[in-house]
Amino acid sequence: MRTLWLAAGFLFLGLGLLGVVLPVLPTTPFLLLAAGCFAKSSPRLHGWLLNHRTFGPPIRNWEEHGAISRRAKRLAAGSMAAVWGLSLFAGLPWSALVVQTALIGIGAAFVLTRPDGPSGE
Repeated sequence: MRTLWLAAGFLFLGLGLLGVVLPVLPTTPFLLLAAGCFAKSSPRLHGWLLNHRTFGPPIRNWEEHGAISRRAKRLAAGSMAAVWGLSLFAGLPWSALVVQTALIGIGAAFVLTRPDGPSGE
């Protein structure tokens, strides 16, 4: 079972790193999944991810407080709005826009209702 968690951790880490350069692929959710998988399979990799200069703070904020920083919330909400606007501009069918609106609304509600964490920012 440890091997499966480790493989999943590397898969999610790879997807998260891809998300750094691909605007439509989210980074943080995949890194959170990678951290969870590494916590079950490799304390060394889990520690590396938690102590990473760039990726560590949001992962620790989530693991310790179930929180998302205000900056990350603004970025997430702005990205969701931009994707919806691009979909509208691209002329997607109304049925697709309705589904997209519902899913983005659920995602935005989840993100925006999480606490900010101890630092607030």
